[in-house]
Amino acid sequence: MASNQNSNRKYYLTAFALYFAYFNLGIASSIMGHYKTAFAEAWGAPTLASGAVDVSMVVSVIAAYGLGRLIAYPFAGPVSDRLGRRISGFIGIALYSVFFFGMISVHSMWAAYAIGIINGIANSFLDTCVSPSVMEIFPNSASIANLFTKFAITIAQFILPFIIGIVASAHMTYEIIFIACGIMMIIDAILVLILPFPKQDKSDAKTQVATTDNKGKDRFTPASIAAILIGFTSSATFMIWLNCNQELGVSYGVQDPSALQSFYAIGATIAVLLTAQLIRMGLKETTILVLYPSISAVMLLLCYFIQTQIILYIGSFVIGYAAAGGVLQLATSTAISFFPDKKGLATSLVMIASSVANYAVLSAAAYLTKITGENAPRIIILMNVVITLVGVALALVVKYRGKSALVTATLDTEN
Repeated sequence: MASNQNSNRKYYLTAFALYFAYFNLGIASSIMGHYKTAFAEAWGAPTLASGAVDVSMVVSVIAAYGLGRLIAYPFAGPVSDRLGRRISGFIGIALYSVFFFGMISVHSMWAAYAIGIINGIANSFLDTCVSPSVMEIFPNSASIANLFTKFAITIAQFILPFIIGIVASAHMTYEIIFIACGIMMIIDAILVLILPFPKQDKSDAKTQVATTDNKGKDRFTPASIAAILIGFTSSATFMIWLNCNQELGVSYGVQDPSALQSFYAIGATIAVLLTAQLIRMGLKETTILVLYPSISAVMLLLCYFIQTQIILYIGSFVIGYAAAGGVLQLATSTAISFFPDKKGLATSLVMIASSVANYAVLSAAAYLTKITGENAPRIIILMNVVITLVGVALALVVKYRGKSALVTATLDTEN
């Protein structure tokens, strides 16, 4: 064990480069939400009757991330498995540099939409590189290594508002953040090309190919389908909040809406660590799948009915904890337990559901923003409540109609 860990020390810098890529992924996934008005103005958005700029086109571009992921997931996995983690990682990181530089260079919504799709494609290729790689680098603590990819994202989303504040106080353009991240991704792409990667062990995959035909059909039961669909509802809950809380904050009188992001990130960070510990102590994954979305739904309703600034700060923390702190990953591990011979298939199905959510619900939010104007932030909360309650119902199906003994699974990480 010790000798194996020592022999893998030569890959530690590689692991750092991959975690750093996920740090920048965390920025890429949330920074557009902080600058909706600036981008809408750059793309020639109309002004609403209230005098505010129509930001619906920016929400549509953010929704394109999910479309890009949906397009790329069927291809990204085979590239990683057949051509190598290095190639998949390089493609993902290089495309993220295209996103950072491209988004500040285009001047139309449709050009930005194409860049948004590139963001999603980059996410898919990075996912299929980083999680397998860090688990191979740290084989004795693979689940913890994978968990820290989520940790890297939440840390980035925590410090981003502070970076935005520093840039604003220095009277610099927001574009400087995009330029800096783009440069860092270019450097990281070069590191991924030259740093060593652990050798892929393909023996398990070969064995699975040889034995799959003897294992029977896939277990598409009501419970397994519900577990897959939680990939949609769990992603929708935090994606809607993450990208639409800024306007809600403004309508409730929050002076610095970007600060809500920090509370959200703190909640998500604590949840990643605490949820893993709770599972080690014996709390069932299916119980968490019911409990956390229920907490999110109650908190969203409180944010709808109590129109004060303090409720949004509390809500950001709670939703960060209960929606973004591991529900998607638990849904993935639970779905895998229904497909013990096709873990890759189960993972792909959950993440495709997540990608559909990213695209569909944010497109719906953009449409609501366009047709309801100033009332949109609170109407979007109600939409989020409905989706989250559907997630609770799906989790109850998993809990009470699932296998009598689910395979105990550890937390995996996903964006």
